[in-house]
Amino acid sequence: MCGLLTFISAHGTASLFKGPIGDAVEHLHHRGPDETGVELIDDDAVLSHKRLSIIDVASSHQPMWYADGRYVMTFNGEIYNYKELRAELIANHGATFATDGDGEVILAGYHHWGPSVTTRLRGMFAFVIWDRRDRRAFGARDPFGIKPMFYLQTNDGVFFASEKKALMPFVDSRDIDEVNLSHYLTLQYPPEPGTMHRAVKRIGSGYQVVFDPGAPNERAAAVTSARYYRADFQPRPVDDPKRLYDEILDVLRESVRIHMRSDVPVGAFLSSGIDSTGVVALAREFNPEILTFTMGFDVPGHYNELDVAQESARAMGVTSIGTKIGAREMMEELPRIVWHLDDPVADPALVPLYFVAKKAAEYVTVAIGGEGADEFFAGYPIYREPLSLKGVQSLPQSMQSGLRAVSKVIPEGVKGKSFLERGTTPLEERFVGNANIFGEAEKQLLMRRYNPEVRYTDVTGPVYAECMGLDPTTRMQYVDIYTWLRGDILVKADRMSMAHSLEVRVPFLDPEVFKVAAKVPLDQKVPSRIAGQTKHALRMALESVVPPAIVNREKMGFPTPTRVWLKDEMFEWADHILATSNAGEYLDLNYARKLLRDHKAGVADNSRKVWTVLVFCTWFAIFVEKSLDPGIRRANSQLAHKPAVGSVVA
Repeated sequence: MCGLLTFISAHGTASLFKGPIGDAVEHLHHRGPDETGVELIDDDAVLSHKRLSIIDVASSHQPMWYADGRYVMTFNGEIYNYKELRAELIANHGATFATDGDGEVILAGYHHWGPSVTTRLRGMFAFVIWDRRDRRAFGARDPFGIKPMFYLQTNDGVFFASEKKALMPFVDSRDIDEVNLSHYLTLQYPPEPGTMHRAVKRIGSGYQVVFDPGAPNERAAAVTSARYYRADFQPRPVDDPKRLYDEILDVLRESVRIHMRSDVPVGAFLSSGIDSTGVVALAREFNPEILTFTMGFDVPGHYNELDVAQESARAMGVTSIGTKIGAREMMEELPRIVWHLDDPVADPALVPLYFVAKKAAEYVTVAIGGEGADEFFAGYPIYREPLSLKGVQSLPQSMQSGLRAVSKVIPEGVKGKSFLERGTTPLEERFVGNANIFGEAEKQLLMRRYNPEVRYTDVTGPVYAECMGLDPTTRMQYVDIYTWLRGDILVKADRMSMAHSLEVRVPFLDPEVFKVAAKVPLDQKVPSRIAGQTKHALRMALESVVPPAIVNREKMGFPTPTRVWLKDEMFEWADHILATSNAGEYLDLNYARKLLRDHKAGVADNSRKVWTVLVFCTWFAIFVEKSLDPGIRRANSQLAHKPAVGSVVA
């Protein structure tokens, strides 16, 4: 895994930016502490790179050159089918290679196949290639957005970066995008393609981009983008469920096998659920000595997954390394966590992920996880909602309108009110993804400049339009893939692992796995005959490899006890942040403090709302007014070398 920062000049003056680019790429040191490369290319471009050596450790330096110096590239990610592509390029095109790594395959593929190379890559990636002959930049991001790519277009040219913080020296930090602030307050993350700064955008998942600067004294063209991949669900009836389960298991086993390719140690995250347990069970087939890492909290009850995860590890015959944190560690590390995020993401689960990645990085350089299984195979409990609402939703519109009117006069808290409200609300307005923090009425109280014309449907509406004709549950999956997955799940996986120079790989998020997941019918996802169950087909597929107690265990993830701590250990800390933050120019922090006091008093569970505001205040202090030092340089200086344990090459 690596970090890249590239500048393509619009006027042939790239030499002026070599020094600033060299300075700015140091903000990405955590992504690649092994090696730094900064090169000026013909006064047209500056390509810089921070390398975390995973494959072909001794070679594969970046920026990387190809075809007698015609192309030069910076690349972040891993191409898992690089060996197969390399053999194909040699056999069919006579391609030559100077390295044994995966990055050079992208360059050779682009040389021989052009932009269609992106459709052949099986992996996680973000890269920029500069073609010196045609004076054109070409870049792409992987199909599901596992690896990030930001860009900034200015009068001087275009900047591309793995993290937004590397672009901040070239941006007005106070130019906040208040539209995305409004979306953040609802979704708990700013949705793609925007960011919390108006000037900085993100390349979409499954998109490739081109920038042609033209002649030095001409006006440069804008960055253009084209979509090369879309998740196309095509559920179909199944005559033989056993054949489907075998197909799921086979494609997952193959995906895990190629995700284990590495010249450095590979471990795995292990929670108490079936997703990560299934990945570990398959990974141990290729490396019986694989180390697993689990997170827990100093809070009794369901917040501590260590016992279940370690019992699963024993059943599978693998080593489990656990770690626990308390409220103090969470408060102390929040500034560093937010700095690594670039933009505020108010998912409390990123905190335990940060700490389990920190522990894993003491032992390995690569870890595999279970992200993506819920979106592909319908694992979230909310995906069962269309089944429970089917009776109401099938009524004539006139009857639904009457029930909707009845729901409005039922007092808050009375049983049945929420059911009637949701049952008479169209899916497109009812489901906005796996987080719905502040509603419009509360945002009107919280935001200093609330704009009623900005709605969450601005984000979800175009996505819903792409999946017309599918059943409601599958539409929910599709919406989550293009909102929640890439806006929350994959952001926290990438940033929280790279904070510790640890690469996380996600075998579920593989195009070949999706081909199988895409055809799973509704009754094999959320069967009406089994109350409460989700991702049924996946559970049945993994039944033969995971411990029996895990097969039907409900989804937990890494649950975080913010609800408990904000009432006690974290109350004074949270109240102090809200009382002293200068983010009050955007949010009414007195209203937020009332939410906190009501939470402590037990009036309502406001923990997610309070946490959303706390993360924004911390982000504002770091990235906007720059009054809070997260201590990143000190943390980077403490990065330790990992002890030697057996590496795996599959």
